[in-house]
Amino acid sequence: MNRIEPPDVYVADTGTAKGRGAFAARPFRAGELVEACPVVPFDIGKGHLPQGIERIMFGWGYLVGDPGAQAIVLGYGSVYNHDNPANMRYQADAGEQVLRFMAVRDIGVDEELTVNYNAHGGGAEWADDAWFRRMKIEPIVGS
Repeated sequence: MNRIEPPDVYVADTGTAKGRGAFAARPFRAGELVEACPVVPFDIGKGHLPQGIERIMFGWGYLVGDPGAQAIVLGYGSVYNHDNPANMRYQADAGEQVLRFMAVRDIGVDEELTVNYNAHGGGAEWADDAWFRRMKIEPIVGS
């Protein structure tokens, strides 16, 4: 397994309705790894966990080809807020049980780090708000 080290990320209030978020403590270049987060995968149907937990889960099975599996992402992975387009994308590694977050463009110091909750497969952009509709919540636009 690759060594996982603390990222150059911190958590603070966004000053918006999003509440807290994760921010860059140093600049990141496009294509650079921001964080490699260990995941805790499990098989349990949606609706069996508190809504607060369901909101931070990732569809691990969809990402790694194991239908039904969900995952809690450790590190800052479950703290990254949504944006469209986001400044990061993510990629699952089933063998190492890791979710990698990579910058899709240059990111400046103190910029909020975001992912796109709707983008299938971890992409940075997507055309609809399907994740928010499934969760029955309104998306908060902008940061």
